[in-house]
Amino acid sequence: MIPKNSFPTALRTLRKARGLSQEAFSEVSSRTYMSSLERGLKNPTLSKVDELCEIMQVHPLTLLALTYGLDAKGTDKLLARVQRELADLQAIAKD
Repeated sequence: MIPKNSFPTALRTLRKARGLSQEAFSEVSSRTYMSSLERGLKNPTLSKVDELCEIMQVHPLTLLALTYGLDAKGTDKLLARVQRELADLQAIAKD
């Protein structure tokens, strides 16, 4: 189970790491909406996540990996798990 605040924390961390203000997202959302996301008051759609990540110039999986992994060590474990699961799915699809 993921902590409730992991997406807001990941979004804020990534935005700040990119040196972006909430206003930098004005093409895709308001500052108020960004603030709501970062405080965990709202949950974005996948389309919105894609738009936000485009502004931050990262793949949406980067944001999601940070959300679920919570830190660099956790994301390494998470990405290894995802690679195993994808390999298993590919093997099943070939059968």
